Amino acid sequence: MAAAPKTKDATLTWLRTISGELSTATLKRLEDTLPWYGDMPPGRRSAVGLVAQAGITSFISWYDDPRSTPWIAADVFGAAPRELLRSVSLQQTLQLIRVTVEVVEERVKDGSEALREAILLYSREIAFGAADVYARAAEARGLWDARLEALVVDSILSGEYDDELPSRIAALGWHGHGEVCVLVGTTPKMLDVDQLRRSARHMTADVLIGVQGNRLVLVIGRAHPITPESDEAAGTTTLSFMDIALQLEPSFGPGHLVLGHEVANLVDASKSAKAALAGFAVARSWRNAPRPVAADDLLPERALAGDPLARATLIHRIYRPLQAHSTELLTTLWCYLDNGRSLEATARELFVHPNTVRYRLKRVSEVIGYDATGAREALILQAALIIGSISDHDGSSRRR
Repeated sequence: MAAAPKTKDATLTWLRTISGELSTATLKRLEDTLPWYGDMPPGRRSAVGLVAQAGITSFISWYDDPRSTPWIAADVFGAAPRELLRSVSLQQTLQLIRVTVEVVEERVKDGSEALREAILLYSREIAFGAADVYARAAEARGLWDARLEALVVDSILSGEYDDELPSRIAALGWHGHGEVCVLVGTTPKMLDVDQLRRSARHMTADVLIGVQGNRLVLVIGRAHPITPESDEAAGTTTLSFMDIALQLEPSFGPGHLVLGHEVANLVDASKSAKAALAGFAVARSWRNAPRPVAADDLLPERALAGDPLARATLIHRIYRPLQAHSTELLTTLWCYLDNGRSLEATARELFVHPNTVRYRLKRVSEVIGYDATGAREALILQAALIIGSISDHDGSSRRR
């Protein structure tokens, strides 16, 4: 094997002569030292080989005149198809560069000091060039993902699904396969999207993020459906959506924060979104509303604002179950609320003992899950009674 010449012109001629030999030796070294290279399909392996060969050719041109090829990354990585960036990681690319440089260094180790320094300088430029290529690709992908994510969140908020929505969600890397809730609040001045995602992952949840002016919308999904058996097997306790919302609360701007009701999957997320948006629109009317607040805790305000979902929820969750269970309980509750939540006044009107009223109110709580003795829940119950009775009147009028 001939030794490397010492003069630059002779070195250039020699390098051009052995460039094919260097390429062949590099490909052989890649197969011997990098397992991921050997596992690649033939087409991608060929593309990686083209990158290595382009690197050697570009080095020879650069050694001839370093000013002639200012965009090293374009020279080398332009030989590879665009999809190679998605199949070869930056770490693997740097391994490729290291192997190529090692092969060239071993071949020219007897060359001039200037040649060895040139190899070191060029390998550094190639490494920075590779990082630049991947950074540009990541930035472009990030912008595309942000637009796609905004489109998906808009589709969920509007409830306008199409056949492409599942593939769009999958393209975003959505890992949620269990229940879903929608959280609506104000957008902070400096939104840290990465911190939001990290916080969600820490709670074994996933999020889709949508920014609509001064409104920040999160679609929160569980990584796995919640079951007592799964928690017991994992030795953990799955957080409720309200617990998740509490931990995400610092990422929102000032103002109200409303959590929609839980739905079974992402397909039904528009129902939770509508409830959250309706609650967010009226949350200011509850003077001491907590942050975050459940949209279902704002049912009276939402119903007064004309939200049909709130009206239907009040009727079917409170009024109809009581009516079907016992008209006696329904009458007692109505009297209790009309008499300012006074046990004695209610007992006098119904001609029963106050303890009887107390017992019936307890039964009301058991049937529908609301405690009439609490101020806020009393408001929700009274709204349900009023709207339910109006619904009954409208139904009887239509039957006539």
